[in-house]
Amino acid sequence: MEDLEEDVPQEVKLVVTEEMRSYIYDITRWAKFLSIVGFVFSVILILVSFTIPAMIASNPVLAKQLGSLGQGSSTAITIIYLILGLFYFYPSLLLFRISNNGKQGVLFGNQESLNTAMQNVKSLFKFWGIITITVIVGYFLLLFLVGAGLAVA
Repeated sequence: MEDLEEDVPQEVKLVVTEEMRSYIYDITRWAKFLSIVGFVFSVILILVSFTIPAMIASNPVLAKQLGSLGQGSSTAITIIYLILGLFYFYPSLLLFRISNNGKQGVLFGNQESLNTAMQNVKSLFKFWGIITITVIVGYFLLLFLVGAGLAVA
């Protein structure tokens, strides 16, 4: 039999070409734009969440149209909009970090900044992956509940 030698893993060294640096730089510019738009949208949602109760209280026709949400407390609407605003803030923050760290890594050849940018890319995709799985499970649960409700009725 042959002597079995232990395979010692060798360190993998990747080369970042000028073309790749150009792509990363373009990504950072788009990430900066999308993060700023996300921050603005998040702030608008949060501000709207706090103005909705005043709008409903000052307009009885609107309160009547909203039914139980408008006649009672509009706290549920406020909480939903506040959660949506905070929900939109996190991916915008990750995009902002990707933009700053990626740009610094590419322009100055800073490996640590590029590593941090890639870590934020991973976090961004993980966040959207978890949200996607949650939405898919929610749809199946909703479909199941509607089907069960129809079977009972």
